[in-house]
Amino acid sequence: MTQSRSTRQPQPRLTHPLRQAWTQVVSTARRTTADGLVVGTSGNVSARVGDTVLVTPSGVPYDRLGPRDAVAVDLDGRQVLGTLKPTSELPMHLAVYRETDAEAVVHTHAVHATAVSTLVDELPAIHYMTAALGGPVRVAPYALYGTDELADAMLEALRDRSGCLLRNHGTVVHGATLDQAYDRTAQLEWMCRVWLTAVSVPGRTPSLIPPDEMRRAADKLSGYGQKG
Repeated sequence: MTQSRSTRQPQPRLTHPLRQAWTQVVSTARRTTADGLVVGTSGNVSARVGDTVLVTPSGVPYDRLGPRDAVAVDLDGRQVLGTLKPTSELPMHLAVYRETDAEAVVHTHAVHATAVSTLVDELPAIHYMTAALGGPVRVAPYALYGTDELADAMLEALRDRSGCLLRNHGTVVHGATLDQAYDRTAQLEWMCRVWLTAVSVPGRTPSLIPPDEMRRAADKLSGYGQKG
């Protein structure tokens, strides 16, 4: 259900850097829906510009969002732009920005990742792309959505990692850009699907990549792609 607009005082105008960031936030949020990583208005996306965080609003379908719907808060959670209510998961997003050098955060309810979160405490190193997230992906203990308790559990699971699973909930992944955060989210969902497929074969145990090989993969991935 769409949140009604409040009677807040006029907010600061949407400057060019904030407008660009908001466009990317909306585009990424729409992509999570198109790619089946969320259903309806679940999940949320944010990007940091200096000390300002652009974040998707609560309960508004992403295809309805435009430039006038921009929502931004400062690092203390005070709304500095827009009249729509920020996502209920704002504590998680702000916790990531306060404790890491992330510039973007993507949170989804991806099917395979959520399923894995109910089965194990850590997604094993089933594929070398595990290294792109910093190592085997931890599962944060269950806590009610939108709470500081969940944000604290998430931070512990993210220690030395760029992504984690939330038990019975979904994924949280951060990056230097929204493209990077989204790509890591998609890779995490794919690895969860691979692991679920492998462990479903009766009488067989999936082979895992040992730590020394994961370190080699991490070194090689650090130079992956085009330069400049």
